[in-house]
Amino acid sequence: MIFKVFYQKDNTRSPRRETTDALYLDLDVATKEEGVILARELLAKNTAYHVEFIDSLSDESVEYEKETGVFEITSF
Repeated sequence: MIFKVFYQKDNTRSPRRETTDALYLDLDVATKEEGVILARELLAKNTAYHVEFIDSLSDESVEYEKETGVFEITSF
């Protein structure tokens, strides 16, 4: 399942929409809830990011993200 994570690189400042970044994770999970938990654990262990929101992407959403040219799976 593919997840899109919205985050701030600097977790010491207040979040601002203008500085929100996104990354994509491909996680082997059965449910969206398991994926959100696993994504938060991976990000906490491997980054200092301030995670704002995590959502699973449908196949159509993945295709759209690929068309925009910014789609790249992040691995840790």
